[in-house]
Amino acid sequence: MPRIRPTARKALLTVHLVTSLGWLGADLVLLTLGIAVQRGADPAVVYPVTALVGTMLFAPLSVLVWLIGVASSLLTPWGLLRHRWVLVKLVLTTVMVGLVLFLLTPNLRHAGAVGAALPARDRADLVIAPAVSTSLMIIATVLSTYKPWGRRPAAQPAQTSRDRAATTL
Repeated sequence: MPRIRPTARKALLTVHLVTSLGWLGADLVLLTLGIAVQRGADPAVVYPVTALVGTMLFAPLSVLVWLIGVASSLLTPWGLLRHRWVLVKLVLTTVMVGLVLFLLTPNLRHAGAVGAALPARDRADLVIAPAVSTSLMIIATVLSTYKPWGRRPAAQPAQTSRDRAATTL
């Protein structure tokens, strides 16, 4: 896959950071609204807002973050499968996007529709899910910052006979 110029790479990284921060911000809003209901806020008022934030902001941002992250990996020297930290971030983000699209967003829409009639166990889910996803986003950020574990063994460049001879001396 062709690599892009440093200026384009920085622009892609900037867009990835902005969308990721937006996704984290929307997640924190959902968490705050879920906690507000647990602390006594009117679910008939709060849950329609959570449904709107989840549907119009959180879900689209999750897909954008995933798409831009994959494009960034493929178009830069990091690669998609070369480094363990990139692979772990890809798996984490893919799982989160799947959960957002197929579990959380429908639950938010349902909560917005039924409001105060939402059972207590379902109300707890609307706090737990954003708390877990916020934690996973923080883990992904740490991985991006520290880039642990190095390259995957299969992605290591092949050692030449000259390199092997130099290491045995």
